[in-house]
Order: sequence, then structure tokens, then C-alpha cells
Amino acid sequence: MEADIRDNEQLDDLLVGGRVILQKKDGFRYGTDAVALAEFARVLPGENVLDLGTGGGILPVLLSLKSDAEFVGVDIVPELVEMAERSAKLNGLSERVKFLCADIKNIANELAGRRFDVVVTNPPYKSAGSGIPSKNYNAYVARHEALVTLEDVVKGAAALLRAGGRFYMINRPDRLCDSMELMRKYKIEPKRLRFVHADIEKEPVMFLVCGVKGAGRELIVEAPEVLGGSGGTVGFLENKGRECRI
Repeated sequence: MEADIRDNEQLDDLLVGGRVILQKKDGFRYGTDAVALAEFARVLPGENVLDLGTGGGILPVLLSLKSDAEFVGVDIVPELVEMAERSAKLNGLSERVKFLCADIKNIANELAGRRFDVVVTNPPYKSAGSGIPSKNYNAYVARHEALVTLEDVVKGAAALLRAGGRFYMINRPDRLCDSMELMRKYKIEPKRLRFVHADIEKEPVMFLVCGVKGAGRELIVEAPEVLGGSGGTVGFLENKGRECRI
């Protein structure tokens, strides 16, 4: 299929399953956090998956390799949603990967009546006003809570998860307490926690958490993930010997 590449865009090979992704040359680009989250999340055949803050659609494109699940990616930036739709088309996924331009703060109304088996999210890590803001608007809203807060994301996920549905998120260690507190506030019980390290001898750079809506209390802290090895997305679907039910 001939690629529909617009000005200021490039087509990148994800180096797994023949998947490709369109990205802005000077905007926010997917990183190892999205790849780590895609590896961590469990998606079963026939499930419905919601990606909150999908950006260019990297998570649905990667997770579609795990099963024949159907996906809805939500983002508030129209040009990113349109680009994500073209990426889905390039990968032959338009029938089961859909995108919606909407505000996560109002997502329960936008998708009223729908329930999802899985919600995944790679939310903005930094609170509004913290750090050095990017001059690129799309990069800024992807990294900072300028348009949506962590609470907005968790609240929206809880409203749209079915009972027993799974919530997967990646975030920075300084947001761990906030994340756990908000998940319990909205009845998503943390069940799996994995720290991600760039160097095992140093403190973690990210954490991955899985919660289950309406579940009882029992958290498993898994062996840490160490970034590196083959690089890119190669091997993100490898069996790492971590059998789990959620």
C-alpha cells in the first residue's frame, strides 16, 4: 500500500510484525515507554481495548499483534487522530482499530453505554507548570498535564471498564503514590507492579501497573524490567517467562 505521508511526517518501521507508524518530524514521538507498556499489557482474543491519550496510535498498532482484539484510541488533538487513522490503514487495521477525537475529561459521555475489557494509557507524566515546557504544542500536552490530569485519566478508565476489566498504565516513579491512591479511589485495585530501569544498578526510571476493576487487595511486585538489548521494538512480544493471569 502506498504511504500517505504529509508535510512534516515520516514513516517509521517498528521492526516487528511488519508494523509501521507515521510520526511528526518535530512533534512528540513514541519511545521505550510505549514499547514497555505494550509488552506488559495482556490482551486476549476478542476483547475490546481502549487507549486513553493515544497520540499517533502506537499502542493499538503494537497491541494488535497480540490478538484479534478491537481497539479504540482517544486523543484530543485532531491532527494526531487523523494521522493515527492513516497509520492504522497502512497496517491493514482499519476494521478493528478506530480512533476518536475527544476530551478524556468527557470520555464517559462520549462513549456512553460502552464497556471495555482493557484500558491502556501512557498519560502525561509532568504536572502543569513543572519542568521546561516544549515549544511544540503537541509535545507539551503529551508530557504535561495541560489538558488532562492523571485523575481525569483514571476516572475515565474506571467509568468505561467492565467489572473485572484490566487497567494498564506506565508512569514515572514520582507519580507512584498518586497513581495507587487514584486507582483505589475509583475502584481499580492495583494487582501487578513492575519497575523499569535503564541501569539495574540505579533507581527506576518508570513503573508499570496493572489494576483490576472491583478486585480484592493483593499486589504482586514483579522482577524489574531493564531497558536495552536489541533496541527499538524488536522482541517486545517475546515470552519472558512471566506467566500471569492479568
